[in-house]
Amino acid sequence: MELWMDLLFGDAIGLMSMAVVIATVVLLGYYAWMFISKAMKEPPADDSTC
Repeated sequence: MELWMDLLFGDAIGLMSMAVVIATVVLLGYYAWMFISKAMKEPPADDSTC
């Protein structure tokens, strides 16, 4: 736990690297949620009689 506290609050480089990791995980989660929500939608009904 001391290592993580040192990484987070020890210097700016450690803090920014942790911010990048967290932002990456958040973005990947958002993209996955968008993909799943689009995939679960039903396609519109096709009313054409061709």
